Amino acid sequence: MLFPGKTQQAGFFMLHLTGSQRLFLPVFLYLAPFSTNMHPLIQHIEKITDLREIDAARILPFFSVRSFPKRALLQEEGKRCLSYFFVTKGCLRLFFTDQNGMEQTLQFALEHWWMTDLDAFRSGRNAAYAIQALEETEVLSIDAKSYALLLEELPLMEKYFRRIYERAYAAALLRVQMISRMPKNEFYELFASKYPDFTQRIPQKILASFLGFTPEYLSELRKKRIKKSND
Repeated sequence: MLFPGKTQQAGFFMLHLTGSQRLFLPVFLYLAPFSTNMHPLIQHIEKITDLREIDAARILPFFSVRSFPKRALLQEEGKRCLSYFFVTKGCLRLFFTDQNGMEQTLQFALEHWWMTDLDAFRSGRNAAYAIQALEETEVLSIDAKSYALLLEELPLMEKYFRRIYERAYAAALLRVQMISRMPKNEFYELFASKYPDFTQRIPQKILASFLGFTPEYLSELRKKRIKKSND
């Protein structure tokens, strides 16, 4: 069942204001506990675009703050995709259920990562994937109408999301190439060294699905890696 999450009321209210009204409202009403200059999204925009002095007061009111408990579904497969999520705390996964009833995990999002079924979000179609919180998770959420308005009003955000999509596309291609070309043990070793947070925070069964391994084989690789580090 889809879990609606908790939405901070001021952020939810501000999404319904006009553009001119939005600019002059006190942003701190819905950003707590973050200040505007130290907000994770603003820091991430600065990092990706190589720009400073980002106008947080124009960007952040487009979003609402939502929180979800562990194992909650933020998006159900086959239902309309209404939101794009930026993780400020916790971990999400994107997955689908195959014809055998097995869940196949395609993506993860830790802190400062984005997640949605992008095609469904932008087209208004039903989602081909589900999104689940693997930990207690807090996100910034934006709907499609607000997202389009954000890009229209702030060209900086066009640049930001273009770079996000370019990096995501390159990472997806690299993952497919590594799975196809590298021996499984070498692939896992590279993945574990590059993304240690994933191996520590994500349940073994779910991580095995993402890597294309059986849970038993992943367990064997983990034991070998621990033994090697202790030798």
